[in-house]
Amino acid sequence: MASLSDIPGRVLLVGAGKMGGAMLEGWLALGLDPARAAVLDPGPPPEVAAMIEARGVALNPLNGGPPAVMLLAVKPQVAPEVLARVAPLAGPQTLIVSVMAGRTLGFIEAAFEPGTAVVRSIPNTPAAIGRGVTVAVPNAAVTPEQLAIADSLLRSTGGVEWVDDEALIDVATAVSGSGPAYVFLLAEALAAAGARAGLPADMADRLARATVSGAGELIARSGIEPAQLRRNVTSPNGTTAAALAVLMDETRGFGPLLDEAVQAAARRSRELAG
Repeated sequence: MASLSDIPGRVLLVGAGKMGGAMLEGWLALGLDPARAAVLDPGPPPEVAAMIEARGVALNPLNGGPPAVMLLAVKPQVAPEVLARVAPLAGPQTLIVSVMAGRTLGFIEAAFEPGTAVVRSIPNTPAAIGRGVTVAVPNAAVTPEQLAIADSLLRSTGGVEWVDDEALIDVATAVSGSGPAYVFLLAEALAAAGARAGLPADMADRLARATVSGAGELIARSGIEPAQLRRNVTSPNGTTAAALAVLMDETRGFGPLLDEAVQAAARRSRELAG
């Protein structure tokens, strides 16, 4: 992994919303010199604007040569307009890194000069607290050195997984990109079920939140396979076994339902990518 202090030039962040702001904060924490960072955003959120000012990062600079890296963190709906404005700022050696959902390598490449190095990536929302995971794919123009730089920049908000086939980005979007919403729904549904079973609603909510977050932390820290963790807390003929008999039903249980959900999300990702 490359050191952020070794990046040969400026890092230009285009879009400093929640994701872009979290990434910038991560870069600075990992040693990127604030003088070598710049942000293009007409109106960053107040907390991000305060961080940019406090750290001495240039906001909407009027000059400066082509950056070593241009990271695109704008909403995909405004991508055509934004890329048309920022493409002239890139030079022949600029690495373009995108965290825009649904915008393909081909779409991004078309906005820049032929032969521009481009990385497309899909982070997820826990990146905002440094616990995200990003799946990324490079185009053929990305050098090993640029790949290492992109890896370091993306790793500032969590883990990174690299793929060679861009088609896998759609599946990754359905698993990790959309996945936090599935977990949030689990907490929501668990709390509602507890309330319907008789718990006070506020207590059911607290129990569900603590259970989901604690179980997730156990997965992260233990290194034990989720299936084994499940078996570890399931006594034969006990309460957990009774619940799992419903959730693991082969036709109407959690597995088949989640499989259908992931397939639906992957299809939609392909549709949005055009």
